[in-house]
Amino acid sequence: MSTAATATAVAGGAAAMAAVGAGLAQLLPATSSLRWARNRWMPRLAGIGAPGHLALTFDDGPDPASTPAFLDALDELGWRATFFMLGNMAENCPQVAAEVARRGHEVAVHGYRHSNHLRRGPRWVARDLVAARDTLSELTGAMPRWCRPPYGALSASTVAGARHAGLRPVLWSTWGRDWRSEATPQSVVDDVSATLVPGATILLHDSDCTSAPGSWKSALAALPLLAERWQASGLAVGPLGDHLGGG
Repeated sequence: MSTAATATAVAGGAAAMAAVGAGLAQLLPATSSLRWARNRWMPRLAGIGAPGHLALTFDDGPDPASTPAFLDALDELGWRATFFMLGNMAENCPQVAAEVARRGHEVAVHGYRHSNHLRRGPRWVARDLVAARDTLSELTGAMPRWCRPPYGALSASTVAGARHAGLRPVLWSTWGRDWRSEATPQSVVDDVSATLVPGATILLHDSDCTSAPGSWKSALAALPLLAERWQASGLAVGPLGDHLGGG
């Protein structure tokens, strides 16, 4: 092989290795998707706070068809929660977004669009998170501190974009799997309870914009059932700001 051909082959191999390295770097944070591993080895990312306290969080809203019902239910229970909102959803119902904050709940960023960060580069994610942050801040009067990537798909782009936007990524410790068409209020309670750990952050949804139609009703009806269990165990419920402290 000639010197020129050898140099070309070496350069091509280096470029291929660089591409593989970049791909692995993008995907590496996604190992946090293993909930049990995240809870044990990355407790702050999993939203593990003080034992005896639970953080209640909702994704995918605000939605005029469902979010107001959650706000009323939370008022009845005396609970405050964190709502991870989508910027485009908030723009479609600004009054509902503002009402979430007015009732004392915490506003957080779920993205401007519900797009998988594993498939997006850092510039796109940074623009998306900043757009969502600014939209939510303008509509609610509250500056978000937290972000959660759609699908919980944490990537290197998420980490870089969150840093650029001044947001702290938080996933969850347990969930109700309430997005499924077969979900019921009892299945939501059972799924949350099956993997509940001390100081957990719970994921539910106040909108079915990316879930089975009407699935939010199971999450809503599960709230008083969860309250029964948690109150009997002496567990307090609140937003992430109370749970984890400063962002």
